Amino acid sequence: MRHPGLGASMRISRRIGQFGLDRAVLGLLVLAALLLAGRAWLADNPQHDPWAPLSLDHPPGWATQRKLAALRDDPAECRAVLKRSDVAFQALDPAGEGECRREDRTLLSAAPLSPTPPVSTCAVAAGVELWLRQGVQPAAEALLGSEVARVEHYGTFSCRRISGGDTGRWSEHATGNAIDIAAFVLEDGRRISVLGDWAEEGEEQGGGEDQADEAVFLRRVRDEACGVFGTVLSPDYNAAHADHFHFDQEARGLGGVCR
Repeated sequence: MRHPGLGASMRISRRIGQFGLDRAVLGLLVLAALLLAGRAWLADNPQHDPWAPLSLDHPPGWATQRKLAALRDDPAECRAVLKRSDVAFQALDPAGEGECRREDRTLLSAAPLSPTPPVSTCAVAAGVELWLRQGVQPAAEALLGSEVARVEHYGTFSCRRISGGDTGRWSEHATGNAIDIAAFVLEDGRRISVLGDWAEEGEEQGGGEDQADEAVFLRRVRDEACGVFGTVLSPDYNAAHADHFHFDQEARGLGGVCR
């Protein structure tokens, strides 16, 4: 004899099973919609897409530092990035010997670097170009009301160790994998130097409000460099960097060094 409640129980059980299947299908549809939306968003924001080709025309994003880091050991791809970003450059023959052998020598032909555009590794050149486009110029216009006409530097190549002595680690300058930035000259003629204008934000050193704005600018461009270079050192690091920013592309793991 069939139990009177058995049929009802079976019908309820089937409905529960159907509801579970419906929820699974709905979940898959929601996931597919999210993936499509995410793909569309990445297409509109390639600076965050780890699979999109790097372009120096894109603002720095989540994936930019990783893409730049990948260029350190791939000069050919780095130069492809420069071409793709319409950067004028020259690929020079290797030079030097021993620890100061420079296989990768790249010159940014039209960069506003003074006294002359230096020869560096391609990864440094790409970093400088991105920093100038996406960091320096926007900061100068926003904070100082003028574009940067040229950037003064102390060079890229110096066949020496970090300490300057006969022992110790070799400097990234020994292979041209670093650049030292000293000052910025604006289109309106003002000159902002790391040595003369690195002051605490809001501090007046005889220059009033303008001095503070210049200090804010220097800190802004230092911070912008931290997302582009493997190492960024400023006057906040030590007295040896009181008159310049040091940028290099040494591989230093996640986040690099920013001081």
